[in-house]
Amino acid sequence: MESLYLIVRIAGETVAIGAEGVGSVVEIDSITAVPRVAPHIVGLFALRSRILTVVDSAMALGVGRCAQGALQTAVIITAEGHGYALLVEEVIDVIKGTKPSPCIAVIGREWSRVTIGQVATQEGDRLLIDPALLIHGREAIAA
Repeated sequence: MESLYLIVRIAGETVAIGAEGVGSVVEIDSITAVPRVAPHIVGLFALRSRILTVVDSAMALGVGRCAQGALQTAVIITAEGHGYALLVEEVIDVIKGTKPSPCIAVIGREWSRVTIGQVATQEGDRLLIDPALLIHGREAIAA
């Protein structure tokens, strides 16, 4: 059975996110900084009268920062009842892939915290990540 996946690039890695958990993909042009937040929280962003917390996905993994420019690409999700904009380097496509299977690839600790399996696509196998696990950042690794 095939499912739909959003294919994105985070920290140079091409990964899959289950499309059912994605609200939308947007370009962000203005982020309001918030003092005294975790390093992976970039700030706040307003989208259609909703305030979203902006998370730097690469920083949340502990593998650098997403490129910062005039416009930044974000994947919008809802987790734990709150809205989040997850910054990614690039949104590549929405594709069909197989039902997830256990991840057999050797991956680093950063990725293993957010990886929930792998999916086979026409472009090859991709790590399937749970974007909600990014919102807690590197601090979740120690927990």
